[in-house]
Amino acid sequence: MLSNTAVPIYYGRFRDAVINRQIPVNRNISMEMNRIDQLIADPNFYYDDEAIEGWISYCESELTLTDGADLHLLDTFKLWGEQIFGWYYFVEEEVYEPYPDGNGGRYVKKVIKKRLTNKQYLIVARGAAKSMYGACIHNYFLNVDTTTTKQVATAPTMRQAEEVLAPIRTSITRARGPLFKFLTAGNIHNSTSKMDKKFLASTKKGIQNFLTDSIVEIRPMTIDKLQGLNTKCATIDEWLSGDIREDVMTPLEQGANKVKDWLIVAISSEGTVRNGSGDDIKIELKKILKGEIEDPHTSIWWYCLDSIDEVAHPELWVKAQPNIGKTISYEAYHRYVKRAEAAPAARNDILAKCFGIPMEGYTYFFTYQETLSHSKQDYWRMACSLGADLSQGDDFCAFTFLFPLKYGDFGVKTRNYITRRTLNRLPLSMREKYEEFIKEGSLIVLEGAVLNMMEVYEDLDNYIIAKEYIVQSFGYDPYNAEEFVKRWTTENGPFGIETVRQGARTESVPLGEIKILAEDRKLIFDESLMSFAMGNCITLEDTNGNRKLYKKKRDRKIDAVAALVDAYVAYKVNIEVFE
Repeated sequence: MLSNTAVPIYYGRFRDAVINRQIPVNRNISMEMNRIDQLIADPNFYYDDEAIEGWISYCESELTLTDGADLHLLDTFKLWGEQIFGWYYFVEEEVYEPYPDGNGGRYVKKVIKKRLTNKQYLIVARGAAKSMYGACIHNYFLNVDTTTTKQVATAPTMRQAEEVLAPIRTSITRARGPLFKFLTAGNIHNSTSKMDKKFLASTKKGIQNFLTDSIVEIRPMTIDKLQGLNTKCATIDEWLSGDIREDVMTPLEQGANKVKDWLIVAISSEGTVRNGSGDDIKIELKKILKGEIEDPHTSIWWYCLDSIDEVAHPELWVKAQPNIGKTISYEAYHRYVKRAEAAPAARNDILAKCFGIPMEGYTYFFTYQETLSHSKQDYWRMACSLGADLSQGDDFCAFTFLFPLKYGDFGVKTRNYITRRTLNRLPLSMREKYEEFIKEGSLIVLEGAVLNMMEVYEDLDNYIIAKEYIVQSFGYDPYNAEEFVKRWTTENGPFGIETVRQGARTESVPLGEIKILAEDRKLIFDESLMSFAMGNCITLEDTNGNRKLYKKKRDRKIDAVAALVDAYVAYKVNIEVFE
């Protein structure tokens, strides 16, 4: 029955296990538990145990796994589902009421019961049966909800979205429970007798319930394909995993607001692509968890390790993978850890997908340790080699100074330029990162829509004079560099200037040597922008083993590293000057 003082059944069991230290939880889950405790204490919100028990009973009596085995809901599924189906509140609304004679009607004020949770974010490690949970939600709205519902399952690829619908199709084929036996008893092609017609079937459109004319269909994860829908239930799968740049949550929510008691469930593991729409959403989720934004309609279950040090403690892996030992074994996680230690290229993906640690800047060419910045350094009045990666007028413009030091070490400083227009067009998560670079002085914002190379030259020249750097060599990629290099040659002379064309022929050897220096921690840099650029580096390797830098996306900046390569090549060519 409804109660505004009762403790939810499955949350209560979970909370007791956490308090008794049987289940360790991270900071995010702890903050979500505080939010649930506030719901329990608030007399305006009601808990309905019959609603959640109805969902559990339906799932366990009617549904199957993808392989056809009977479904028995995990404790985590009951905990997550309780947040969706267990909480309600009452509002006063104007409702149209027809007259008893059927002629006309009028609007009257009535107290309406509404489901509290409209959005649920589930960020949990790989192997937690997230897609099965999404299938349970869709199945319930399709066959238990007696209204005509339109449902959408979306994912980065259409085939990926099929994983959510696959268990529903298997359940239809198996028809293990009385409801599914009734719904699937007839023939879908029967048009003469409605009683002999199959009421639940998988069709080309999706999965349809012909009794209520409800449907679950797959849509591409793009704004164009998801806006304007009257969607009562939608699942968004792997919204953090891929390189997703469109915020599809907003158009889905705008369309769903037309329907009573709508629901959007966003399920994903952590990803390795930073600064996309997913990171913007996570910033908002953090504010909700901390209480900076009050939003009782959003449920957030964000599983991850609190720090990278916890990877070495198997007893804490349940923080990131609450279903470990049930849907995925400890042995599999041990193999992941061993592979991360043996294969640095796979490390970032394993830490993100299996332990929920967001890997900003930890990508394929440089490992995590190699991107860590050093303590504050000052190379005043020291000889250096300057590298330049000039850009299109509205893009990044990077200069990196390389200072030969004792014992084979190299000091590194970088100075970069963007326009005010470029800064203003950044998404929120990237804008915060750029503000950090501006504050440390490694990124300069120039007014206007297009970079003026002469203005860039004068600012860089003033910076060199102020620091009293002795630039002995200058390496540059010739693309868009003619105007800058011509003035540099006029004012500093032609000596030590080297052209470094981008490509495997010129980049392979210096990249290999820079990688060795980074591994041995002989690149002494103290700026976050350099760490960020190193973390974004991906290299392409041909059949001969030659490598070159790969700029996958314009917003994944590696320009400071490209300038470092140019500076290193110019240094190697003019090494006698430094000796």
